[in-house]
Formats: sequence, structure tokens, C-alpha cells
Amino acid sequence: MSDSVLLVEDDRDIAELIRVNLLELGVETIVQDQGDKALKMALENDYSLLILDVMLPEVSGLDICRQVREQKPSQAIIMLTAKSSETDRVLGLELGADDYITKPFSVRELQARVRSQLRKVHVLQAANSADVVDNNGPLVIGDLHINQKNHQVVFQDNELELTATEFELLHHLASHPNQVFSRSQLLESVWGYHHSGYEHTVNSHINRLRAKIEIDATSPQIVQTVWGVGYKFNPQGVEF
Repeated sequence: MSDSVLLVEDDRDIAELIRVNLLELGVETIVQDQGDKALKMALENDYSLLILDVMLPEVSGLDICRQVREQKPSQAIIMLTAKSSETDRVLGLELGADDYITKPFSVRELQARVRSQLRKVHVLQAANSADVVDNNGPLVIGDLHINQKNHQVVFQDNELELTATEFELLHHLASHPNQVFSRSQLLESVWGYHHSGYEHTVNSHINRLRAKIEIDATSPQIVQTVWGVGYKFNPQGVEF
């Protein structure tokens, strides 16, 4: 099955630019310029990826992101934001977006972001396939079980509902206990690109992950900050 993208953008020139360049990747792009119609389409159909402009008629891209994330936790989402609007970028990530692209953007940047998200989608699809064989078995650290075969995370006998990106971030950190990763290193390893200025992406995902896995997210014991450097996974935090 080919990949499909629902692009929600009310600027026709930008929408056509994105559609043409995603076509080069072999991606089918469905364009919608009305937020309310786009939300209905996103909830009723299965798309590999949603690309949402923030400012839309009727329903904003941020509202679409929030409602889709609530009903479709694994849906891949990229936000389109104005270069000067840091608030929109941070809010979009906090509402559940996997990544964001600032306008104006380069074709190379656009394609890199989309390829990165589609790669995660393909991994998740493979994980849900009955034909997948997990030769390594789950990663078990204390009371934390991370199963790559079905993208399942269980902590203290409770299954955590993580997005595909949150899962990859946790798995990467837990696979290297006590190793400190900078934000740039995490961008490259988890998101698949290295681009200065996108550290908000890492910070917001760390905060979202902590909210789901830490007993007290304000005093994290599992995913810890190493000030001035980055983040690390503390294995003692999951051993009870």
C-alpha cells in the first residue's frame, strides 16, 4: 500500500508546492483547505501522515492535532508554523505533533521531515504485522518492558500509550542506559535529521514522555536532564 498524506493548508501556492514535492517521494497527497472538513477526514480515514497548517478556517491546525491525537494515538502529525511563531511550535508539540516545519521552508527540509515520519509509520506497521519475528526479544529493565515487535511499553504492569515517536525516543534512551545524549544527537537518531533550531522538538517529546512514565514528572527519576549537555536514561529509576 502506498503512503498517503492529508495536507491541510489554505494557501493554494504552498499546498501545490508541497503536493508536487511529495509526489517526488511517491507519496499521494490529499489537500484540504477547511479545518472542519479536514478534522472529519482525519478521524474517518487512515492516512500515513497529517501535515497541518496552524491557521485554518473554522478549526485550527492545533485543534485538529489535539482531537486526532486523542482518538488516534499513533497517527503521525507534522505542523506547519510561521517562522516567527515560537508559541505555535511549542504548543503544537505539546498537543501531540511529532514534528514541525517552519515557513518558509526548503524542499530538502520538507522531504527530510516527511521521510522521517513515514519511516516511523513503516516500522509501526511492521511491528503490528503477524509476520514479524523479534529475534532480540523485549528490552527489560527493572519493571519496564519495551517490546519492539508490537511497539508495546509496560511499566509496573501498566501499558503506556505512546506515540511512535515517543516509543522510539524511549527505546533509544533505554537501549543506552546512563549514556548522555545531546538534543542534536537525539534529533539525528530518533527523528532522522540534524538541523539547528529544532531543539524544541526534543524538549517537548521528553516532557510528554515524562508525563506518561514518571511517577512525578516534576522530579524525573527515569529520563533525567544532564544540565548543559542533554538527557539520559537512569536504569535505577525503573528498578523497584
